[in-house]
Amino acid sequence: MSEEKKINIEDGNLDEQKNKADEQQAAENTHEEATQEEEKQEQNDSQSDEKQEEKDPLDAALTEIQNLKEQMLYKQAEFENYRKRTIKEKAELILNGGEKTITAILPVLDDFERALADKTDDPKAIKEGMELIFHKFVKTLEGLGVKKIDTADKDFDVDFHEAIAMVPGMGDDKKGKVIDCVQTGYMLNDKVIRHAKVAVGQ
Repeated sequence: MSEEKKINIEDGNLDEQKNKADEQQAAENTHEEATQEEEKQEQNDSQSDEKQEEKDPLDAALTEIQNLKEQMLYKQAEFENYRKRTIKEKAELILNGGEKTITAILPVLDDFERALADKTDDPKAIKEGMELIFHKFVKTLEGLGVKKIDTADKDFDVDFHEAIAMVPGMGDDKKGKVIDCVQTGYMLNDKVIRHAKVAVGQ
């Protein structure tokens, strides 16, 4: 009886060991299958990445070309607008460049008309009226950036003066100096627009 029980126990242990071995084998098979599946997935991913890498440079280049085309078209349109605007402004400047000057001088012209319309015979009043108009005209020119070139007791300077006569015997202190101004010179801002015609001591 005890031997039979012993055999049964041993058989039970064998079955249990066999079951454990089967479970272990199944687990190992499952693990191996999972590992193979992972390796296969990694291989597929790697191939997919390689294909993507092959496509990416071309797509990037095409996208960059498209962007550059759009930028070029935008810059071209912008430059064309600028060119047209500049041409228009230049044409307007040529046609109406003197508008500011004419507008500033018109009040002086009005004064001349009023002076001519005045029937007074008083020489003093006429002279005073002319002097007033003259000073107003000079102020108007100064407002436009026009100023007279000063010549009184100045050294002769070819940048501002034009010698039309040499005056000898004026003494050493007058040598090379402006003796007389025959025609007034003028500057517009810092540019000489008419040289002063002068007589110079010799």
